[in-house]
Amino acid sequence: MKIIKDEKYIQRNGRIGNWLSLAAVVVLGIGMYISLARKEMFIYALIALVIGFVMTQIGMYLGNRYGRRPRPDEKLDAGLKGLTGDYSLYHYTTPASHLLVGPAGLWLLMPYHQRGQVVFSKNRWRMRGGGFMQSYMRIFGQEGLGRPDVEMDRETAGLKKYLAKQMDESEIPEIRPLLIFTSDEVEIDSEGATTPAIKVKQLKDFIRQKAKEKPIGSLQLTTVKAALPED
Repeated sequence: MKIIKDEKYIQRNGRIGNWLSLAAVVVLGIGMYISLARKEMFIYALIALVIGFVMTQIGMYLGNRYGRRPRPDEKLDAGLKGLTGDYSLYHYTTPASHLLVGPAGLWLLMPYHQRGQVVFSKNRWRMRGGGFMQSYMRIFGQEGLGRPDVEMDRETAGLKKYLAKQMDESEIPEIRPLLIFTSDEVEIDSEGATTPAIKVKQLKDFIRQKAKEKPIGSLQLTTVKAALPED
């Protein structure tokens, strides 16, 4: 399997995440000081605390994706290790953050590191259970699940637009999203979901099984790869 990734992009965002997290601590500290020592300036303390919280969330978002090791791209690399050379895995080099192209077709790989219970309910992916401590960790200890459905629609549309500039639109194969949870401490209930959701340790077998369905021909695969970055 060939792996193509934008290392400069990853390193830059990782540094931004680290600096934002450090700056957030300072801003939150200032807010706490004002709230305790200068109570007449409470409104400024509140503003500082809100700004610090937002900075913390952004720093956590960037840190989880680009700073923490192993990073999501590295976990996907490990999960797919052993696939044949006719597969190519693209990280941050196309409108899709993680794109796998090969005999199994085109797959948008969407990694999440959430722990706990992930369920598909009322047409949305949600985190459930765990009581107070789990709820606390969702706010301060781990990134929220967000809206995978919105993210996959955005990446699919962006990738289609990108490919349409490089090849005939009628030749673009189906682009399929796949939710991948990289923590072993997760339970997945995907009943009713149209998008599959699996653990990273199941990823390679899942892709191999999809390849047996022959969703893409060799000529079409060559055309798609020619439209994508080589390095």
